[in-house]
Amino acid sequence: MKKLIVFNAQCQTLKAKRRPATGILALSLTLLALSVLTFSCNSSQGGYKKADDAQDAGREFIRASLDGDYAKAEFYLLKDSTNLFLLHKQEALYKEMSNKDKSSYKQSTIRPVAITGENDSTIFYKYYHTSNPTDTTVLRIVRRSGEWLVDLKSIIKM
Repeated sequence: MKKLIVFNAQCQTLKAKRRPATGILALSLTLLALSVLTFSCNSSQGGYKKADDAQDAGREFIRASLDGDYAKAEFYLLKDSTNLFLLHKQEALYKEMSNKDKSSYKQSTIRPVAITGENDSTIFYKYYHTSNPTDTTVLRIVRRSGEWLVDLKSIIKM
């Protein structure tokens, strides 16, 4: 019986010694979870930088589209149902392109032709890219809530 009491006392001592380690483990896991949550919230926008002006928004959107990075292109897009539909349609067409054409797009240079302001919150960005210099496109870029965003609906109207 004495051995059982000694063994039981040793187990209690071990359990008591483990509790602080369990607390440290719980604290560590909590901090890890908070770090992951913070990182995921900060990277929910893909880590992309907001455009400083309309030209930045246009250039970033066009470059992302030419590179096939539609998550980035969407970041610079005025998000409404029509624009999202047009972007997803463009993405589907890009995916159907040959690897040679995709490579050509990725290597192309954006050539602005004209950047004109309709007013202080609407800019028209006329450009072509060197993989298809005969195709000149005009994007409408608008400022909403302090952000410059591409409005693809302008392509339909033109």
